[in-house]
Amino acid sequence: MRIGITCYPSHGGSGVVATELGKLMAERGHQVHFITYDMPFRLGHFFHNIHYHEVEANRYAVFRYPPYDLALASRMAQVAKLHQLDLIHVHYAVPHAICAYLAKEMVDDSFKVVTTLHGTDITVLGEDPSLRDIICFGINQSDAVTAVSDDLIRQTKEMLCIDRPLERIYNFVDQRVYSPRDISDIREQCARPEEKILLHISNFRPVKRVPDVIRIFDQVQKKVPAKLLLVGEGPEWSLAVEMAQERGLTDKITFMGKQDEVARLISLADLLLLPSAKESFGLVALEAMACGVPTVGSNAGGLPEVVADGETGFLSGIGEVEAMADHAIRLLSDPDLYRRFSEMGLERARDRFCAEKIADQYEDLYQRVIDGKRSHT
Repeated sequence: MRIGITCYPSHGGSGVVATELGKLMAERGHQVHFITYDMPFRLGHFFHNIHYHEVEANRYAVFRYPPYDLALASRMAQVAKLHQLDLIHVHYAVPHAICAYLAKEMVDDSFKVVTTLHGTDITVLGEDPSLRDIICFGINQSDAVTAVSDDLIRQTKEMLCIDRPLERIYNFVDQRVYSPRDISDIREQCARPEEKILLHISNFRPVKRVPDVIRIFDQVQKKVPAKLLLVGEGPEWSLAVEMAQERGLTDKITFMGKQDEVARLISLADLLLLPSAKESFGLVALEAMACGVPTVGSNAGGLPEVVADGETGFLSGIGEVEAMADHAIRLLSDPDLYRRFSEMGLERARDRFCAEKIADQYEDLYQRVIDGKRSHT
């Protein structure tokens, strides 16, 4: 197959999944063409069967804002025509599904469009009345639509009154990258032997509830010797720094900024904290699970589909800091319980979210769409 992929090429979960999926498809012998404004950060070097096509928005003076969506649609059409693409898989409904629809019209319906919904394109943008109709249009005009969790499918149908088939295909983890590692030499630089390492990775937006991470850690470190690694940057980074200073935790919290090699960082940790207000899937929880690291967090959105509460981690209601801290202390204080959660997490990641199994599902979907068969409900 000749597959186009458009995503946001940033550090977000959708960009990670789109890039890793493209790499898996290329390994299977398919021709993969990334069409976006920057090189996806998970590519970085040469991969056989993978091509990158940059999108540049015209900065003509009469445009108040560079029309990226029109430039993207035009570039999609050019690449589709030149390389005879069978389909373009877009990640996020807006603007990508709309751009793919325009490109498809430009080249006389010569390729199919698969749209994957990742979360905020529905749970945030879908609440904006000015965008709701165009999101619905992009979804309805796609040849197939997938979502990364059953909860996201439920929200999409409720919020947008969508009645077309939406197929759930979970995010995945490549266990060649995410697996338990012995990096004791690096760990020694982050914490003393008796200290546990707690980890939080996010874009520091309010929805991630980073202040709750600080509050949870503050309670944990009073009972268990511990350090906290905060990975990422965003709007609430300064607030997190301020809270750490106010609570006298600056010597116990390390702000690591954005990091590319998160698999190594996760292997450093004993526990992942994820108290989010919204998580359509929770990719970082899956990545942690694949490294044998349990998650303590909220039961928001699709997280209960990833983390088996009481088996591979503990989930509590949004904002229930006391309960999350108690769960973290319990796990970190009971070696047998911790080992059981870690082993069950490894098994769950391998059996339910294996990259090869998810790639099989996408490959089957692509072929069905190309053959003109309807997506499953």
